[in-house]
Amino acid sequence: MIQELSSTESRPVENEPDATRVRFRHRYRTGTTPARPRSHRAEWADAAKGFCIILVVLWHVVVKDYLQFDWHVPVPVPGLWGTLGEQFLPLRMPLFFTISGVFAANAAQRPWRVVARSRIAGFLYLYAVWLLIHTAILATAPELPTDRATSPLGLLEQLTITPSNLWYLYALALYFTIAKATRRVPRVLVLVPAAVLSAVAAAGLLDTPGNRAGLYQNLIFFLAGLYLRPQIHRWAATASRRRLVLTSGAYVLALAAMAVAGAQQWFGVWPAVSVVAVIFGITAAARLARWATLSDPLARLGRITLPIYVIHMPVLALLHRLLLVPVSGLGGPAQGLIVLGYPVLLTGLVIALSLGIHRGLLAVRARWLFALPGSRRVEATG
Repeated sequence: MIQELSSTESRPVENEPDATRVRFRHRYRTGTTPARPRSHRAEWADAAKGFCIILVVLWHVVVKDYLQFDWHVPVPVPGLWGTLGEQFLPLRMPLFFTISGVFAANAAQRPWRVVARSRIAGFLYLYAVWLLIHTAILATAPELPTDRATSPLGLLEQLTITPSNLWYLYALALYFTIAKATRRVPRVLVLVPAAVLSAVAAAGLLDTPGNRAGLYQNLIFFLAGLYLRPQIHRWAATASRRRLVLTSGAYVLALAAMAVAGAQQWFGVWPAVSVVAVIFGITAAARLARWATLSDPLARLGRITLPIYVIHMPVLALLHRLLLVPVSGLGGPAQGLIVLGYPVLLTGLVIALSLGIHRGLLAVRARWLFALPGSRRVEATG
């Protein structure tokens, strides 16, 4: 999910090929800046990010809103939506962080003072600002089942050691610090401990309150994207239909085997399934990029993931408060008309409202909500 919070000011890109730049792109003036030419590689990566952010919002809609309603329908559609969402859990954030690592490779080579401000401080700033906003808005929707700070001590904990729903931004600041600090260390000495940490956390052998589990489990994918960028680009560039069939089949078989054996918390199983999922995700995104009708909308969405990520939860909380009683109070026939399509419709609405709010905030010059003040550009890994 690495992206770039940028102004309309252009700069040379001689050290960063177009294909490997990450875009949380926010144009503060519209209609005047022509889009840069985008390579096939950049398109597949942006399309993958677009798909991942849809999965993020859809999962939150399902588990925090949809499954909280009192459904009076004779078929188990709500349970099916929950089960479907679970199948993407090994894919969603591991793929996001792998792409983030791919696009972080050039930034990690910059001097410490540049990385510390544009990446580490930038992400921590965004995390802190939006944590305060989330805390205030989520307090008005106590019915929404999600992590929230309910006391000053709880807020301090979320700011420091137990990240909130915004943990992706927190993780990027931490991961950039680790990547920069270990850049001269042999890669195997960095990847192996990260892989072990992921396996330990996934197996439940480590205390993981809040969102620490995601923090521990995904470092390996960020580092893999960072270190294996050339190999990932080659894999995407040579993706074939046969490889798509094989990788999708491998992912389905891995999910089935894990479910049948009840092996979700067996040591090393979840990270291994996530690796299969990421390989499938890269292959599918690269193949999808050949179909502009499908890939272009996803790629456009993938270039504006930051506002969706930081805004969608407050929007969902307010919609949940508005809809919980009316939808739960509908009769069986009326609920039957909406039970199947509700998650898709609400996901689209939440994304649209998030982007609309983002445009409104930029229109009133609230750019400080999306970039570290005082800098010409905050580059974000998204």
